Amino acid sequence: MTDRGRKALRSTRDALQVGPSAMRWNGDRLGIGVDEMSGLPVISRVRGTITLIPSAMTSVELPLTSDGAHVWRPFAPKARIEVDLEVPGWQWSGHGYFDSNFGTRALEQDFRFWTWGRYPTKDGAICIYDATRRDGSKLEAAVAFEDDGNARMTSAPPRTTFKRSLWQVRRETRADPGIVPRQVLGMLDAPFYSRSAVQTKINGETVTGVHEALDLDRFRSPILKPMLAVRVPRRADWTFDT
Repeated sequence: MTDRGRKALRSTRDALQVGPSAMRWNGDRLGIGVDEMSGLPVISRVRGTITLIPSAMTSVELPLTSDGAHVWRPFAPKARIEVDLEVPGWQWSGHGYFDSNFGTRALEQDFRFWTWGRYPTKDGAICIYDATRRDGSKLEAAVAFEDDGNARMTSAPPRTTFKRSLWQVRRETRADPGIVPRQVLGMLDAPFYSRSAVQTKINGETVTGVHEALDLDRFRSPILKPMLAVRVPRRADWTFDT
């Protein structure tokens, strides 16, 4: 992930290019070309392709605030992905998804903390979105997706806390009574953010999916924010050759 200026952006109906990396729809699949340099502490080239093949696309949008300033958009809650990076052993295929968040204000302006999880189920997938807003109100949403992309709001068991991340970020997700969720694979740990594969039990079904926890009180700290400039490379003057 590299920060770049406006001159590094190109977009069309079917493609988005930011610097040397790009995303393009090719029929029923999304091709992602990656050509970047990683940040500290290990600086290396990250280059290759990722192909996402959705089982279906959705038109679902979930407002995260009452005024619609923040929206979650699950484009393809269930998909197949194929990864081919130019590093030995970094070629694989499996189960994936494609979603995005949009907003007109900074996240830390409207939220204190949130967790999100997407868990494949026997009937499709369930996505859990829980957040504590700055005004003290809470978002508690569970959306069930079928293989054909059909979506519906559904019920889910209560929030349940589990072991904190390596940076001691608080973590919680939904779990049936008596079940304690657990991390089965660490993906990313930061002082304000955790992403991992988590196993839990929801409505009687044991599921393993991607989970994230975001502490926006920590993120807005004047001590932590400057760390992003170290971890995320910045190429403000990058431009296209032609």
